[in-house]
Amino acid sequence: MFVAVTTRCFADLPLAAAFERLSDLEFSAVEIMLHEGDGQLKPSQVADDFESAVAVCRKTFRLTPVAYSFETDATGEEYFRQFAACCKLAKATRVVPMVVRSSELGTPFNEEVERLQRMVAIAQLEEVVVSLLTETGRMSESPDTVTVLCNHAKGLGIALDPSYFIYGRENPPSMEPLFKHVRHVRLRDTKKDKFQVRVGQGDVEYGKLIARLERYGYKQALSIDIVPQADVDQAAELRKFRLLLESLL
Repeated sequence: MFVAVTTRCFADLPLAAAFERLSDLEFSAVEIMLHEGDGQLKPSQVADDFESAVAVCRKTFRLTPVAYSFETDATGEEYFRQFAACCKLAKATRVVPMVVRSSELGTPFNEEVERLQRMVAIAQLEEVVVSLLTETGRMSESPDTVTVLCNHAKGLGIALDPSYFIYGRENPPSMEPLFKHVRHVRLRDTKKDKFQVRVGQGDVEYGKLIARLERYGYKQALSIDIVPQADVDQAAELRKFRLLLESLL
């Protein structure tokens, strides 16, 4: 395992400037957020000007891209066009995990299976692994449901975010069924009543989490995903978190 960081940690900066800041903080690996709403590089831009997107993602100030996160408001065939372009970008930059969100609660199960199966098929053409983000308020909030989705969409992996199994959960479910499917991990510190708190003030047990991942042979990124907070030194928080995780590896 190794420590990475998301570009969302400096979402207020242009992508090149975010890369530079993260490199200055001695990170060596980065997860790039391809988000239509809050990303410095948007899926629609990747689809419409692919060569420019590749050039941007190769100028990373010594950071190695290790994952992409895909999120778009597009629907229908445009959704899949943008996704296919982002998968091609991943292949061009030698990245395997592509993090995607599950559908909202209430979506018919078979409809979600068909969507994920199509995404997996598109991704496999580019040797990319679709990694479904565990997230409250969506179909992936239940470990049992996620496991069933992985069984139906062969080749689907999981992007594990433990915060969603702590925040707002009176009785947190066991993450045990998920570990064998994990292809990417995102981290921040979290309490039951607050999604993000300062490093060391939350309830995430990093040592135990890493031990479980090791037991299942996970060797990929632990991606720090901290959004800037008022009155908190973002650079100091990121540095502290990086050093903490590296001390546990």
